[in-house]
Amino acid sequence: MLGSPLDLPKWLEENSHLLKPPINNYCVYNEDVMVMIVGGPNARTDYHINTTAEWFYQYKGSMLLKVVEPPSSPTSKPTHRDIPIHEGCMFLLPQNTPHNPIRFADTVGIVLEQPRPADSLDTLRWYCQSCGEIVHEASFHCTDLGTQIKEAVNAFKADEAARTCKSCGEICDVIPRGVVQP
Repeated sequence: MLGSPLDLPKWLEENSHLLKPPINNYCVYNEDVMVMIVGGPNARTDYHINTTAEWFYQYKGSMLLKVVEPPSSPTSKPTHRDIPIHEGCMFLLPQNTPHNPIRFADTVGIVLEQPRPADSLDTLRWYCQSCGEIVHEASFHCTDLGTQIKEAVNAFKADEAARTCKSCGEICDVIPRGVVQP
């Protein structure tokens, strides 16, 4: 049986308390497509790597999508890039692109993701803010994005050894620093 349309302004009025840190998302549909409403502010330093594409729509305010693009040559390093997504704009993120969605206060976005194939793994990756090297990764088969990312982020925050960069010894931040709202 088909459901009724979701009245987004009404849903936000009644349910905004469900958009809690550190991820601030709530999955409103989770069958053929995962549809999440995501509020701000959030406080994430992880980069999510999804084996399927993700679609971002910014309903209210602006967000910043931090991405890591692959090296342009065999001898170059990956490139960190910021992509602002403003109110009313959408963006399709290709599969396997490390990304960190930064959401600011009083903002709301919608994210669509595909259900994961049975053999796929999502990965959360943390980069050193000093030298850019990978500090830690946590991988899991995604069945409930709303809870699994929060669990991995909170486990990383609690583990100083996992947060210590093996290349330079810097302890990885658990909240973003120096991010400016677009």
